[in-house]
Amino acid sequence: MIHSPPSRDDAEVAAAAAHAGADVVRKMYGRRLTRIDKGAGDFATAADLAAEQTILDVIRAARPDDTIVGEEGGRQGAADAARRWLVDPLCGTLNYAVGNMLVAVNVALRDGPAAVADPFSGEVFVTDGRTAWVRQDGADTRLTPTPATRLVDVNLDPPFPSAPGFRAVELLAHPRFGEHFRPRVVSTTLALAWVAAGKRAAYVTDGGDLSASVHFAAGIALCRAAGCVITGIDGAPVGPAARGLLAAADTETHALLLSMIRSRG
Repeated sequence: MIHSPPSRDDAEVAAAAAHAGADVVRKMYGRRLTRIDKGAGDFATAADLAAEQTILDVIRAARPDDTIVGEEGGRQGAADAARRWLVDPLCGTLNYAVGNMLVAVNVALRDGPAAVADPFSGEVFVTDGRTAWVRQDGADTRLTPTPATRLVDVNLDPPFPSAPGFRAVELLAHPRFGEHFRPRVVSTTLALAWVAAGKRAAYVTDGGDLSASVHFAAGIALCRAAGCVITGIDGAPVGPAARGLLAAADTETHALLLSMIRSRG
C-alpha cells in the first residue's frame, strides 16, 4: 500500500481529533469519576477513556488504514504500518482528578503533523511539520517562541532514570538558575506547547527516548516546527541516543540550562 507523505490535511486531522478529545475532557470536568489503577501510583479516569475513544473515532474516520497507539488502549492496527498516530487523551490526569485545569490533549502522527489542545483555554496548538500555529475562536496565529517570560517548567514527576547524575530538583537549586529564570511545575506536557507559543522560556524533563512517546511526541513536533532548540538533557539530538528533553525558546536559554545540567552531573 502506498502512503502519502504528511500534509496540511494530516494537521487538520490532528487538530480535529485533539479538539474533539478536549471537548470530552472539558465536559466531564468536575464530575466524580471512577479511577482505573495502572500501578505505581498511576491511574486513568473515565474521562481519559472517553476522550481517547473520541479521538480514535476521528482519526479512524479520516485515516482508516493508519495504526493508532493510545495511552489507554494501546496499539490498534498493524504493527508494521507506515503511518502511526500517537494519542495521549488527557495529559495531567492527576491534576484533572483533583480539580486542576492544567491538562492537555496530545495527538501526533509519528514524525509528522501534530496538535495539542488545552480543553479550558480553547487553544489548539497545531503543526504540519513545517510551521506551527495556535487556533482559537476560528483564527490561526503563528507560534513565536521567546525567552522573555524567563519561566522554565521542570518536570519533577518520577521515575528518575538519570539519577544520581541528574535530578531535576537539583537544577532548581543551581545557584545560577535563580539568577536567570523562575521555575514552574505544571505536571503536564501542555508546557511544551507553551514553549513553542512563547509562554515559557524552556521545559526540562528526565527520561529516555521521548520522541515516540504518546505524552511528548506532539509537543516535540510543535517546538521543532516553531523553531525552538530541542535536545535531550545530555545535549544529544532527540531520539534513541538522548536522555529526557530540554526544549528552549532560543539558543542562549538552551545553552545556559544545558551548562547548569552538566555542572550537576
